[in-house]
Amino acid sequence: MTIFEKIAAREIPAQIVWEDDDVIAFHDVDPKAPVHVLVVPKRVIP
Repeated sequence: MTIFEKIAAREIPAQIVWEDDDVIAFHDVDPKAPVHVLVVPKRVIP
């Protein structure tokens, strides 16, 4: 399981800003800008 899957499953805490059936968006833990949000698909892309 990837770190992103663990965040989506709430196994790893994150500051979630958006979530729907397809994606989850959360603040990066090591931001490179004042606002740095990662938008990650929930479906695994091989």
